[in-house]
Amino acid sequence: MTNYKNKRVNEVAVILLDRLASLEDKPSILRAVELKALYAEIPLLPDSEKGLFGKEINALKMHLAELVAAHKDDTEKLPAIDVTAPIDINVQTDKTPRLLSSQFGSQHPLVSEIQYVCEIFYSMGFNVEMSRQIDDDYHMFDSLNFPKDHPARDDYDTFMTTEGFVAPAHTSTMQNRMLKKYKDNLSLKKPIAVMIVDRVFRNEDLDARHEHTFYQAEGVYVDKGVNVGNLLATLKTFLGRYYHQDIEIKTQPSYFPFTEPSFEIALSCPFCKKEGCNICSYSGWIELMGCGLIHPNVLKMAGIDPVEYTGFAWGGGIERLVMMKYDIEDIRYFEAGKLEFLRQFK
Repeated sequence: MTNYKNKRVNEVAVILLDRLASLEDKPSILRAVELKALYAEIPLLPDSEKGLFGKEINALKMHLAELVAAHKDDTEKLPAIDVTAPIDINVQTDKTPRLLSSQFGSQHPLVSEIQYVCEIFYSMGFNVEMSRQIDDDYHMFDSLNFPKDHPARDDYDTFMTTEGFVAPAHTSTMQNRMLKKYKDNLSLKKPIAVMIVDRVFRNEDLDARHEHTFYQAEGVYVDKGVNVGNLLATLKTFLGRYYHQDIEIKTQPSYFPFTEPSFEIALSCPFCKKEGCNICSYSGWIELMGCGLIHPNVLKMAGIDPVEYTGFAWGGGIERLVMMKYDIEDIRYFEAGKLEFLRQFK
């Protein structure tokens, strides 16, 4: 039961309490990025609101700690059972295989890097939402200003069913939902600032740089007077913090039905400092993501007046960010289950 006076704390409480119910590693909930983000918001509040906001965050953390402790007391009374194990580890025989201890395990690099990306955007004032594993034609195309039978739909060749459901080819399928969900922020003179992250699916020929299933991050920001300069400053700030160095970026014109104008973003190669290497094909630049100002028709579809408000959006693959950060040459390593690859990130 959540009854926090602050709406933001209450929303996070609902998310974390729901997650706690299915979380195997219960103590990890106390290190959730959503909690860290709440603490990061305290300095941004008026002095009159900081005290109550901080008390409610602490109260939420204490409540979670009590639930974790209570769960520990319950589980210590029970024998350890792994329902996925091929044998009963509580019954040992001379034929029982030796199982590796969990201390040899580690987080998958994509999981840890996605958490880090979320933390950066939390600290920049963005909410973080998850996308969907299956969606419909309206959110995939219609709400994003794709006309019926328009050739631009061919660029998002994805997996479809005869009932009209699709495996999302981009996290932009959530854009209409997020604009509607956070539309009340605008009347409160607050921006809509959301980052969406999840898996997307493409009908791709697999090679070292292409996978049919990968993770994508989508950013949406809407307010009065938003322009291209705000977009580029946001992306430059994020990339600089992610790669822990000053990153130079450049744009080139592109086309996306849901943005106008549209751009492709390239960043200066963090490996060779623009001198040229095999990672950037000796150009000094690496293409990273698409972006642009949100098309007026997309804002209208969400019930937002494009005359009064403007916004920007961007989308890019998480794997590409991670590959450049750690000099990984093949995207297929992330899904291959190669222990020699995964152990590098323990």
